[in-house]
Amino acid sequence: MSLASGPGRAAAATGTLRETLDLHVTKHVKYIQDLDTASGNNYTPRREELEYWLTEHLRLNGLYWGLTSLHLLGHPDALPRHETINYVLSCQTENGGFGAAPGHDAHMLSTVSAVQILAMVDAFADLEARGKGGCSKVATFIAGLQDKASGTFAGDEWGETDTRFLYAALNALSLLGSLSLVNLDKAIAHVQACANFDGAYGVRPGAESHSGQVFACVGALTVCNRLDLVDRDRLGAWLSERQLPKGGLNGRPEKLEDVCYSWWVLSSLAMIGRLHWIDETKLQSFILDCQDPSSGGLADRPGDMVDVFHTVFGIAGLSLLSFPGLEPVDPA
Repeated sequence: MSLASGPGRAAAATGTLRETLDLHVTKHVKYIQDLDTASGNNYTPRREELEYWLTEHLRLNGLYWGLTSLHLLGHPDALPRHETINYVLSCQTENGGFGAAPGHDAHMLSTVSAVQILAMVDAFADLEARGKGGCSKVATFIAGLQDKASGTFAGDEWGETDTRFLYAALNALSLLGSLSLVNLDKAIAHVQACANFDGAYGVRPGAESHSGQVFACVGALTVCNRLDLVDRDRLGAWLSERQLPKGGLNGRPEKLEDVCYSWWVLSSLAMIGRLHWIDETKLQSFILDCQDPSSGGLADRPGDMVDVFHTVFGIAGLSLLSFPGLEPVDPA
């Protein structure tokens, strides 16, 4: 059970707010289910397509994105649980971490997706029974990637560091109940060092502010119960400026809107209590215009091709906006 990007095209931009705000739940569920099994009306197995193999490095992340979408849409059982668990466990390596797909080296990003998937389907017992060392070995792998001097985390054994990896580590360790394995004080200090004059955060100290890194840093502080360190008004102002005239949000100044920032920006605003600082109605309309009304899925912006990455973050953004019929989502 693994997913690939899918075909389809979002609705064309209308230039005006919708009179009716419809979320095509049934079509989105079918779109996600078909990512592993069919293509259009021909029912060609996805694994026979070139696109399936070109996205192999996102396989486990993609399964997490699809499964999360289904949970938010109120269809948590739309993918077979047993096959899902088997696929996740097939991606585990001997060091306890998880690779992007079977045979890939372990990486922080695929490891956190594995932990999140197993948590969603209540399968930590399966990890203990059939995994390579169980939960404790996964936690040890993650903790071993913390830099003892700076407090940040590497993505893998080759040493690249990034605040995304720091957040991913704390997220996974919190789910595993193993935050005590790492130096939280140093991790928090590193996050503080990544703060910029505009109140936002970069990938490392001195780096440009970016909405994705804001989510990572604020999310890490939320896990550590240290949101008292955030300049909420200054950061809230920077985040609210990410909304453009069409209603969508961008990741940094002078960039186009993209539906994925409906999650990165909104979740950050929610964590600091400033969600009301953007125009929710215009953002809802923008997200809904990114749907493929025929085959399901969401794109980065109206008229573009849909994929499972933008599908989950568009739906998660709508959930944060309390869109009717969606399950609530934790912004951290």
